[in-house]
This record gives sequence, structure tokens and C-alpha cells, in this order.
Amino acid sequence: MQEDFLHYIWKHKKFQVTHLKTTNNEAVSVNNVGQHNLNSGPDFFNAQIKIDQQLWAGNVEIHIKSSDWFLHNHEQDKAYDNVILHVVWEHDTDVFRNNNTPVPTLQIRDFVETSVLNSYKKLFSKENKWINCENDFKSVDDFLLKNWLERLYFERLEQKSKTIETLLEESKNDWEGVLFKMLAKNFGLKVNGEAFLSVANSIDFSIIRKTQSNQQTLEALLLGQSGLLEEKIEEPYYLSLSKEYQFLKQKFKLEKNQVTQIQFFRLRPPNFPTIRLSQLASLYSQNQNLFSKVIEANTLEKFYKLFKVTTSSFWKTHYTFQKESKASVKLLTKSFIDLLLINTIIPIKFCYAKQKGNDIDDLIIKLGTEIHSEKNNIITAFNNLKHVSNSALDSQALIQLKAFYCDKNKCLQCAIGNSLLSK
Repeated sequence: MQEDFLHYIWKHKKFQVTHLKTTNNEAVSVNNVGQHNLNSGPDFFNAQIKIDQQLWAGNVEIHIKSSDWFLHNHEQDKAYDNVILHVVWEHDTDVFRNNNTPVPTLQIRDFVETSVLNSYKKLFSKENKWINCENDFKSVDDFLLKNWLERLYFERLEQKSKTIETLLEESKNDWEGVLFKMLAKNFGLKVNGEAFLSVANSIDFSIIRKTQSNQQTLEALLLGQSGLLEEKIEEPYYLSLSKEYQFLKQKFKLEKNQVTQIQFFRLRPPNFPTIRLSQLASLYSQNQNLFSKVIEANTLEKFYKLFKVTTSSFWKTHYTFQKESKASVKLLTKSFIDLLLINTIIPIKFCYAKQKGNDIDDLIIKLGTEIHSEKNNIITAFNNLKHVSNSALDSQALIQLKAFYCDKNKCLQCAIGNSLLSK
């Protein structure tokens, strides 16, 4: 039994509302269950309860056992002096306020229908399941599911906004600098994301501004700070970049103390850090005011055009400095740009609009629904239960659902869990 389940029962009146009685055999009538409080203090504010023909207005506290009142030290907290009803699953002791007046207690298990309890037990059964509701997920109403996923999508964007807001505070509200750090992290993908971010953090964005007009200079800066120009390699382009970096290192007094080691292991050649850093350098050498362009763009086509960049010419025939490869133009692919949009661009646009007080929710939804769904184990597993992920909006929402609801057994705060319990 979870206390959240009792909150659910009370909030949605999933109990016999007639013939209620307190543990002292006083008649109870619930006029208003109150407002659910998710912060500290009593669980429901401003309830209206008639007890033994007397109408009371105040707060309701909910526990598994009556004795939990003392376990949580409520008897010492003035915030609980205005509790008009104590709702419990099991009444094991009487509870008194600070002025020694008894708190009326409702043992709600006496009034909960068996069907509600069975639905709860089924949802939280101890079977070895991927998610609690996997046996019933297919039956969830499509309209409910669509609306819940949209809400989860924005919940995930709000969560990502916290990272952006922290970076803004650290950079004194430099949006261009924050965009560079976010892009750098996502150019590194999962393997080198944190390493690329550490490189971006090691370079003040004012240095990027001063060097971005020359692609080779910027490439030397990024590769050098990443520790990729420290070997003895007799290759003309490598030597040129190394010389350029040594000059930049002295000029800008660059340090690499906090830079994380770059990895090549288990990466496909197109994702090698040499290629991704060259593409990042190309992006910034071609766009002096990238943040403004990101904010102005409002269609996928414009974003695909903006991020249509390749490497410097050397990398057309190389993936590493040591070995030549078959010639190929290494453009950012649409699928890679989609990842940048999902993980950097849309969160940046959302956060910027929120700070400016602008409503761009319709644009955010439009972009999210036009980008293809991500492909990973979570999305595959959900689609095996019911084909539900058709766009990036869906896949981002499902990732949020799995991580912050399913994995934490928060079915009672989930629209899907609520709908299944209501059946």
C-alpha cells in the first residue's frame, strides 16, 4: 500500500461517499475534498467536511496508519493545527492537536470498493514486468494518450531548461555562449558528449568570437583543447594545426586542466571526434550570429539549411590524421541535425521564449511532430506494447514517462495509470 494511492482515492472520491463514519462513529459528509498539496504541509488544503452535522473548513491529512502522524512529528508542527479530518488506511491510535482536541479520523479502507483495490493490486503486482501497466497499455484510449504525451513533452523541455538556465547564470546571460556549449555537447553524442562540453567550458566564448572568421584557426583551437594535437605526426595539415594551436594557447592563456579525455573506441568513423569537431568549427565559421539565426528559424527546412555544413577539405579524405581514406563529403546528416534539434535547438528556443514571455508552444509542438521519432530501446519497447511513437514529440515524451513515472512507480501521478485504475 502506498500513501499516493490513498491520495488518489481521496482526490477522485474512489470510495463510498454515503454512510461515512469516523472511528468514533460520527457521520461524515464530504462536500469538497480540497486542493491537493504537493509541497510541505497537510495533503489537501481548503476542504469542506461535515462531521456530525457540523460543517468544517480546513485541511485534510492522509496516512497509511494513524500513528504516522507522530512518526512525522506533526504534533509539533503548527501547520497541522487546522487539520479537520485525518484519513487513514488503518487506525491504530488516536491523534490530538496541540490544544489536546482530538482530530476526527476516517478509516477509509472500510469504504473503498473491492474493484478499486483489485485494480490497484493488479497495477502494482510484483511480477517481473518492464513497466507496471504493460499488460494493459494497449487498451489505453488514444486521445488520452496523445494529450498525456504532449504534456510530458513540455515537462521534459522544462527539465532541460534547468540546465540551460544554470549555464546562463554562469555565463551572465550569454545566449550565444550557452548555445555553443549545448551544441558542443550534442556534437559529441553519448560517447563524447561530456568530453566535448568540457572542451567548450575550457574556452571562453569571446575566444570563439575572435577566431571563428577563420575555419582552420577555429578547428585548431577545438582540436588542440581536446588533446588531439599532442602526438608526433609528420602530416602537413596536422603540423599546421598544431603550430596554430600553440600560438592560440599562448595568446589566450588556455588551460586544459578540466578537459575530459576524448574517445574513439566503439565509434563509427563518421562520428569520430576529429570529424565532429571539424563540422562544429565549420558551423561557427559560416555563422557569425548563430543564436539569432536559430531564434529566427521556424521551419525544419530552415534548420536543415542552417546546419548543412561539412568538414574542412582535409577530412574529405581522412577520418584520423594518420590514415587516408576514400574521398567523401562529410555533411551533417538529417538524422544528426534532428538530434541537434531535439536536444539543443528546441530546448533553447523554448527556454528563450519563456524568459522573454513569448508563447511559442504551437511552434514547439509543430517542430516536435515533424521530426522523426528517435530509435532506442525504450521507444522500441513501448512500440511493442502499442505503436505510439510517430515523432520526436512522442519519443521524448516516452523517455520522460519511463524515467520519471514508470521507473519510479509513479503510476498514480500518471494519466495512463489513473485511467487504468478508473476502469
